[in-house]
Amino acid sequence: MPLGALRGTKVALRARHEDDIPILRAELYDDVVNSSRADGRPWRPISSSSKDPRLVVDDTEQGHVPFSVVELDGGTLVGTATLWGIDNHNRCAHIGLGLLPSCRGKGYGTDVVGVLCHYGFVVRGLQRLQIETLSDNAAMLRSAERNGFVREGVLRSSAWVMGEFLDEVLLGLLVQDWKKDSKV
Repeated sequence: MPLGALRGTKVALRARHEDDIPILRAELYDDVVNSSRADGRPWRPISSSSKDPRLVVDDTEQGHVPFSVVELDGGTLVGTATLWGIDNHNRCAHIGLGLLPSCRGKGYGTDVVGVLCHYGFVVRGLQRLQIETLSDNAAMLRSAERNGFVREGVLRSSAWVMGEFLDEVLLGLLVQDWKKDSKV
C-alpha cells in the first residue's frame, strides 16, 4: 500500500490516480440510475476529457477531499470515498462513498465509513460528521449505523431520482460518541 493511504480492515483510502478515472467513469458515473441515486444533481454524460470534480481532484478545493478506495489485498480499485462540505469553523463535514457494482455486499462500505470517521475526527479534528442517503439505501444505512451514526431525521420527498421524489435519511455522529472499534 502506498504511503499516504488511510487503512481500514478491508480497504485503504488513497489519492486518486489518473488510471482510476476511466474505471470510475465507466462503472459509477456512466450508469444513469446509480449516478442519479448518488448525486443530488441531474445525470449528464461526462466526456473522457472532462475535468468533472467527481472524477478529477482539484487540490485547491479545501472543502472537498476525494479518495479512491482500494482493497488492502492487492490494491484493486473498489470505489470512491469523499469528505465534503468541510466546515472548519463549525468543525463538521459530510461523508459520501460509491462502490463499484462488483464490489458491493462485501463489507467494504462499513470499512470505508470507519476510515472516513478516522480521517474526519482524528486527522481533521472535526466535531461532527453527517450522512444523507436515500431511505431505501439499506447498505449505506447499515454501514453508517455500524459505525455509530444515529438517525436524526427524514427529509421527506427531498430527492428527485429517476422520475420520482424519494425520502432521504439524515444521520449524524459526534466525535464523543464515536468508537474507533464500532465497525462490525
